[in-house]
Amino acid sequence: MSDNSDIYDDPRALQAYLEDEANPFHHDPSIEDVNTPLWREVFWPSEYFELLCSATYRGRGVPHGNGEPVLVIPGFLANDVMMLPLRRWLKRIGYRTYSANIYWNTDCPDKTATSLAHKARAIHRKTGHKVRLVGHSLGGMLAKSVLYRAPDVIGGVITLGSPFRDHVRAHPAVTGVWQYLINGQGELVGRNLTTSCSSGYCMCDFVRHMLQPESQPVPQFAIYSRVDGVVDWESCIEEDPAANSEIEGATHIGLIYNKRALSALAQRLSQITAEKAAETEKGNAPV
Repeated sequence: MSDNSDIYDDPRALQAYLEDEANPFHHDPSIEDVNTPLWREVFWPSEYFELLCSATYRGRGVPHGNGEPVLVIPGFLANDVMMLPLRRWLKRIGYRTYSANIYWNTDCPDKTATSLAHKARAIHRKTGHKVRLVGHSLGGMLAKSVLYRAPDVIGGVITLGSPFRDHVRAHPAVTGVWQYLINGQGELVGRNLTTSCSSGYCMCDFVRHMLQPESQPVPQFAIYSRVDGVVDWESCIEEDPAANSEIEGATHIGLIYNKRALSALAQRLSQITAEKAAETEKGNAPV
């Protein structure tokens, strides 16, 4: 056993030691604090009001769907209510939308992804069409995990400001809230969480899908902003530059309300349908 007697002479060293003893996953290399411009997030309402006054909101100037199912997944600390304007807009432009049945997205991500995979299969059985997944922030990471769990029923994945690359790089305020929930202090909203939950030390499928992604023959697109105030934009892009859509000036929250982000989303959904239609001509696969 190592001699730790010196730490008792230094209160800060003692505190750090006790933190590590209480939580062996305290120093997690898969989560990195980044000083993103969090202050910019106060401007997201202006993006929403700009959307309401635009032709895009009325479904003009964007590609329309033809009843294809879209499962919309909210981000961390968010819920289906926050995604309601997006779902209504997708319905307005011709898609059949489904909520994720998430009241507060603070549950164990692995359990949430499992539940969403079951929901995606149920939607596929009901509609006969492969499901498009649209996820914001953590919701996009969940969408990626759902794809790995149920690739046969997923038609495509579109992420909005989702840090799915290698490890999470986010503002300390965000990672701090997650740690607060992990420590059991957020019992009202954080459920089924363990000390290692979503850390690089967790052995669950969700973490494995993020840290060791597998190639899937399914269209995957990323919509992001370089001035995202919550997460580092470089964590939010696909390796293929052609699969990425940058929304200049958008906030993290605003990516689900920004008229340019929604226009990009409509374009990517249309692209998924076009690619699936080409496959159908070759092998008569359902779209």
